[in-house]
Amino acid sequence: MHHAKLAIAALALAATVGSVTSAAALGPTADQKVDGVIVVSGNTCTWTNARTSANPPTALTVDRTSINKPGGNLACDGGITASLNNNPAFTFDDATATARTDLIDITGSQSFVSCRYKATNIVWDRDGTTRKYVNRAFTATKASGSFLCPASVTTAAGGASMLFH
Repeated sequence: MHHAKLAIAALALAATVGSVTSAAALGPTADQKVDGVIVVSGNTCTWTNARTSANPPTALTVDRTSINKPGGNLACDGGITASLNNNPAFTFDDATATARTDLIDITGSQSFVSCRYKATNIVWDRDGTTRKYVNRAFTATKASGSFLCPASVTTAAGGASMLFH
């Protein structure tokens, strides 16, 4: 098993509040949903139609039970399973075309190894006039898990995106 791959996949889910569909027009969205995708070092994690508590630009939270299985459809490749441990809160600043996530707490597992990571104050840049946002680089710190898990992992700018619809 490649331990860095597990850590990257855990971080991938941490950043996964992304887009797998076309972007919605700027302004109120209709569904109160978000799709997610991230590709990091060849690993991909995705989900669709996670529930949100509001529509952007209103501050909102993402319901982890609508992402994690069995209620959601979160899937990662490479034999990795992942689970979101919190309901991330997002705030939006349309004047600066940015969004911010307060905390993402994620656990990734492969075989018998489990790694839990937390990332705070993640900043996302809006893509033009859409409700698609792309992450700025951030680092998640190991919160718990096997000694085989790296102490921290970084997601490069543009490694994740989110689409509210």
